[in-house]
Amino acid sequence: MAKKKLLEDIKQHPARIYRTPNDVLRDRRFSDDERLEILRSWRESGEAQTEESGIDGVIAEVEHRLCGNHAAE
Repeated sequence: MAKKKLLEDIKQHPARIYRTPNDVLRDRRFSDDERLEILRSWRESGEAQTEESGIDGVIAEVEHRLCGNHAAE
């Protein structure tokens, strides 16, 4: 399966692939930008209880990493 297709499929139902938002961070197939897309899709889908899953914190962590990477360039 092509990576782009895989990403789009995962974004449709992230909870089918990952048990927790932190599992998205461990998936080495994707860049931080792509991880952020997955996490935001997950939050918007309502499949994750935001407080219980900590998804907002994981999103903030990825955003922070992205800001740090851009600052170094």
